[in-house]
Amino acid sequence: MKYNGTSPAEDLHPYNVEYIVNPTQDELKDLAKEYSPNMLISRYKNLNKITRNKSRKAQWTYIIEDEKNYKDYSSEIISYEKAGDLCEIQREYIEEKKKLIELQGYIGMGKRAVPIQFLFTLDGANIAGMQQVLLFSREEIETKEELANPFKPELRLVFTAECPAPNVAGEQAILVDLENYITYVIGADYFGESKKGELRMLNDYMYQKEALVLHAGAKMVKVKDEKFSMTILGLSGTGKTTTTFSKQGELTRPIQDDMITLWKDGEISITENGCFAKTYGLKRESEPVIYDGTINPNAWTENVYQDEDKEFIFSKDILSSSDVKFYKDVLIFIGEDEKNIDDYISGKVKAADVIDKWGVPKDGWDFTVWTQNARSIIPMYAIKDAADLHNIPKVKFMGILNRDEGADAAIPGIIKFASPEQAAGYFMLGETTKTSAAGKERGKTRSPFTQPFFPRKMELQPIRFAELVATMPNVITWMMNTGFIGGDAVDVKEGRALKIKIRHSSAMLEAMVSNNIKWKKDPDFGYFIVDITAPENEELIAKVPVEILNPRVFFEKNNKMDVYKKWVETLNKERKEYLQSYNLPKEIIDTVIIK
Repeated sequence: MKYNGTSPAEDLHPYNVEYIVNPTQDELKDLAKEYSPNMLISRYKNLNKITRNKSRKAQWTYIIEDEKNYKDYSSEIISYEKAGDLCEIQREYIEEKKKLIELQGYIGMGKRAVPIQFLFTLDGANIAGMQQVLLFSREEIETKEELANPFKPELRLVFTAECPAPNVAGEQAILVDLENYITYVIGADYFGESKKGELRMLNDYMYQKEALVLHAGAKMVKVKDEKFSMTILGLSGTGKTTTTFSKQGELTRPIQDDMITLWKDGEISITENGCFAKTYGLKRESEPVIYDGTINPNAWTENVYQDEDKEFIFSKDILSSSDVKFYKDVLIFIGEDEKNIDDYISGKVKAADVIDKWGVPKDGWDFTVWTQNARSIIPMYAIKDAADLHNIPKVKFMGILNRDEGADAAIPGIIKFASPEQAAGYFMLGETTKTSAAGKERGKTRSPFTQPFFPRKMELQPIRFAELVATMPNVITWMMNTGFIGGDAVDVKEGRALKIKIRHSSAMLEAMVSNNIKWKKDPDFGYFIVDITAPENEELIAKVPVEILNPRVFFEKNNKMDVYKKWVETLNKERKEYLQSYNLPKEIIDTVIIK
């Protein structure tokens, strides 16, 4: 059947079911315990869902559109007929279940707040609970007169976690109607499909209002009595949340950890009332705010390993046979092979037989390695020293994270861009190395503006960015490597590479925001790097190795200048080809490729 959507405000309750409107967090926890499969409870009283999906499924995300218009969008296209069939299957499932959880709230607050409605079947009660944490309530945004009237959402997301989507890949589908701003999530049980589903629509909604949503954390920093905002772009796993919560200047207050909207003259508006943090490797010593927020009983968690005593183990990676035995029923439920599980428990198959040196398991043996993409959803009120979201200063520093990795990892620890156009070009490149959020895939990748959620043509982002930054004459744009120099984690253990640690990153940012770096132009790329010969940089060099500040030194010391020169040549060539594959202004491309 053909899909025919109507705007959410025109038909507030499109399904013939009972609506459970704006239940409390305690009510959602009770529903999740009863209806959401694979729900664990930690010793801190957090609900901890173990999901089938361990990351978003971008390949199963489709824009509902005429297939001839595929070039206008960044995602796959699905026809109105196929979308209609899938939406009808979802409708039948919803009405068979007879109940829907309805959340009414806002993305953001103040004059930029956007009303949104979420609809969840009871099997997704945990996802509703997590999403409610991040929403701003009607009571926080609306006047008494507005509260007395029916809710008028401009966006809607419908989520059926346990309803399969037949005749499509993975039996899952995320269908996006940009004309009416409705997203249908069918068959996925991962919270990110709800969170990113709303933010994908917001990307388009705000673009139409001459703004630009950035996949970026943001924090307020105070230096010498000046208060300003800093934004940090980055793909999942690059350290965006960690960097957002690190301290610089006399005072630092986190504003947002994932997405903000940029407007003219450096104004930013927020999206969420909490934090969606990655928990792998979490330690109180290095990330106290996220650690304490995660074990707060009002936080929700997803795919965090907990032992028999219900204690979180944030660094869990390879599972022992006894670990697998303890989790056997959970692993079978999410679709792991029972025979393989039994062979591992019995010792017939050992970890070394099925896991490579990078910790990546063979197909069919994913259960032997616990996902590094575990998450916590923390309410803003549980985040110590959060910023006043009613009074956000204008942006002064805008940066992007590149988690470089591999034998030719040579991105400097910190870079200052020479112009807004150069920043737009590098933000468009969106370079990093794939992390656990991408699943089992390894290797370097590019994602324009680290923003796989922008639904229209990707080249619209740098053009809009350049327009906005032109109204911000004092903004400083930068890039930081949060990965490695000259190798990967295995090479670091064997003394062949350097890891850029959290304390290195924090020291570099501190020096930059305090205007305590003497820069010099990099001869190969035209941006600015730390001048390691300048006396003014001695304090920074005492905290950060010179090989991180200028990786060329690392390659010279290790007699690998052939690798470095090849990297420069290859990178310039690949960057030029990549940027030219989009319809970008020449001045943006020319600031990135200087030879």
